[in-house]
Amino acid sequence: MTGCFADIDLTPSDLELARRRAAAGAGYIDLTSSNPTQQGLLFPPDILQTAAADYWTSRRYAPDPHGLPAARTAITRYYATRTPPLILSDDAVFITAGTSEAYSLLFALLADPGDNLLAPNVTYPLFDYLAALRQVELRSYRLDEERGWQIDGPSLLEQVDARTRAVLLVSPHNPTGAVVRAAVPELSRLGLPLICDEVFAPFSYGAPTTPPIAALHPDLPVFTLNGISKLFALPDLKLGWIALNPPAHAAFADRLELLNDTFLGANSLTQTLLPHLFAQGMAFVAAMVNRVRANLDLALARFAGCPNLTAQPPDGGYYLFPAVHGQEDEDALVLDLLAGGVLVHPGYFYGDVPGIHIMLSALTEPARFAAGVERLVATLE
Repeated sequence: MTGCFADIDLTPSDLELARRRAAAGAGYIDLTSSNPTQQGLLFPPDILQTAAADYWTSRRYAPDPHGLPAARTAITRYYATRTPPLILSDDAVFITAGTSEAYSLLFALLADPGDNLLAPNVTYPLFDYLAALRQVELRSYRLDEERGWQIDGPSLLEQVDARTRAVLLVSPHNPTGAVVRAAVPELSRLGLPLICDEVFAPFSYGAPTTPPIAALHPDLPVFTLNGISKLFALPDLKLGWIALNPPAHAAFADRLELLNDTFLGANSLTQTLLPHLFAQGMAFVAAMVNRVRANLDLALARFAGCPNLTAQPPDGGYYLFPAVHGQEDEDALVLDLLAGGVLVHPGYFYGDVPGIHIMLSALTEPARFAAGVERLVATLE
């Protein structure tokens, strides 16, 4: 999608209408939610309250286009603990009001209207709308399902032209769970800036860790995006960041500072909280990760006995994206599952996906997740 927003059809789909009817009747188990606050995952309020207490008596508005120094220091210390470590200077961090704003800033930084960016053919649909806002074209490179949804290098090279400005990467990937574990030779050949979304980095599963892509490609300009929405289950507090590796900092920091200074979207209270979140919140993060892993274990074990499903264990993230066999119409499949009392997303919600797939979220409260998986399998069988 690269056209005007006036061209977008907002008519509710048949699936949405069926969902509304089901919600008004017997109801259903929703296996699609990625909102932690709807699944009982609430960051410890005592940490938030204690961290915020001093702010109210000492607050001063001192805007910084990079973000508050203490918050940036907390971020760079976090990256130093990753595997492998990613060593960044505090000046290489720009704090934003969430990762969506971070993407918007980078699209404006790197591309003019009519330019293009390379994005995976299977991905969360946010990119389409952000590209439309900037009148930037998205060109799809392929993820190879047979290789665990890894990047198909030749397809990257096929999509490039004189107006290609950057490559978008998501690791762990939403919704397939693929992790970029090693440098991609074709990315090095292209030499383009990389915009790397790592919001699911703590949620490892099949992969032992999620390597920072900036550590895998140190010679390319790399913009690493993350925030507290997924990391600390705080989507309502709206804080994200862009971390620039040395080549990105040298080439783009001055212009990005001007762009971020134009909006100054990140509020001071949430920035003040951030060092406390990193210092005291990692036990909560570990508990979230353990919940997701247990749900993934349960679903994969149950799906293994269902001949109509093939579910690859994800490298990371908290989604499952199984292939469904013996079906030809994803809408019909999802409507059948909804009639069976469980809501999932069809694969086409995530782009040009070959075959028939469904998406479910292992962030779901465990008892409801287990019941939903049973309904799903029973309907398919």
